[in-house]
Amino acid sequence: MMAWSSTIEAAGRDSDWSSILDRNLPRTETFATNLQPVVAHLRSGVSLTPEQGMVLWNHANLATVAVLADAAKHARFGADVFFNSNLHVNQTNICTLACRFCAFRRGPRAEDAYALDIQGYLDRIEPFADRIDEVHTVGGLHPEWDITHYEALFRAVKETYPQLHIKALTAVEIKHIAKLSTVSVIELLSRLKSAGLDSLPGGGAEILDDSVRDRICLGKETSQEYLSIHRDAHSIGLPTNCTMLFGTVETPEQRIAHLCSLRELQSETGGFQCFVPYPYLPDHSRLPDAQLASATEVLRMIAVSRLMLDNIPHIKAYRMNLGDPLAELALRHGADDIDGTVGHEEIMHEAGSQTPLDDDRVKLARQIIDAGGRPVQRNTIYTQFRRFEPDDDDRGGMRLPIAMMG
Repeated sequence: MMAWSSTIEAAGRDSDWSSILDRNLPRTETFATNLQPVVAHLRSGVSLTPEQGMVLWNHANLATVAVLADAAKHARFGADVFFNSNLHVNQTNICTLACRFCAFRRGPRAEDAYALDIQGYLDRIEPFADRIDEVHTVGGLHPEWDITHYEALFRAVKETYPQLHIKALTAVEIKHIAKLSTVSVIELLSRLKSAGLDSLPGGGAEILDDSVRDRICLGKETSQEYLSIHRDAHSIGLPTNCTMLFGTVETPEQRIAHLCSLRELQSETGGFQCFVPYPYLPDHSRLPDAQLASATEVLRMIAVSRLMLDNIPHIKAYRMNLGDPLAELALRHGADDIDGTVGHEEIMHEAGSQTPLDDDRVKLARQIIDAGGRPVQRNTIYTQFRRFEPDDDDRGGMRLPIAMMG
């Protein structure tokens, strides 16, 4: 395996990838008439309008949309597909909210409610510390854990495992902890960064439309609060991801508006590194009026996201949610990142995910190769890379535990 490097050769990296896309696309006139203005914008590097997003969404031939998205991905990254080695540690399932779509949340008196103390959290990391470079932590809104708890937690992780990147706390967790601690969001983020927090995940965006949020997650942060919290994080040098939960009660127009809201903030701050769209999993949660997304709808969402979000570099196929077969297909529909060697993930598995929890980089790399990609291991913030050859990892796979409560 190659040593870590701060750069990696790829088509479009550190170059004008829109000009590469212009050269690689078929002639504009070969596309359907209603797609030709979309293709012209893509060729010229001009952001697509919401109306053009809807043209892509409604276009009858998904394969054509996939061709455009795959060309945009290849213009930017060539055949490279990125992954990292990470461990999910969900610190508590106790939550003061009760979002309708959430199968993970428990009340404090529930039999299977849990809250990891700091040593318990460190114990979750210990078996895998030499094989991961990131610990990813999100959980419920614990009614008693204020800023001092999380400062102590992050300091303990950095003291014990200084090599690990801490990606933790969604926007609603940040809002909750700030309120509980009677500090501003910016003060909270600054203090947590000093304690060891390295970046924020993007969870909790759901759909950035308050009419939808009032139906599926009443009491969470508003659309503008989500954006504001990420803006604050970017302002102090904390990179973040962003997400979309689709297939609940939203319309395609609201999905496109969601993408435009993220793109607008990215134009202002440049702090989003990756967009993660994932469909609602209905098996064990409480949203009977959900529309649910078909496999083709998931792939279309990935493709449209790639084409609309021209200023957010990475689009992730979140295999914990999609499952391995659909995630592999997503790599041919514009996704350039596939969630890494995740272990002990609970939130998606409580909602019905059957995706294996493996720490098997060889298997993941071969999945990328099967999709026509070149596996590239990365760090959390896409600043260190190395090409990954499956035959180079002689340690093989390491089966991680299925998520357990307590």
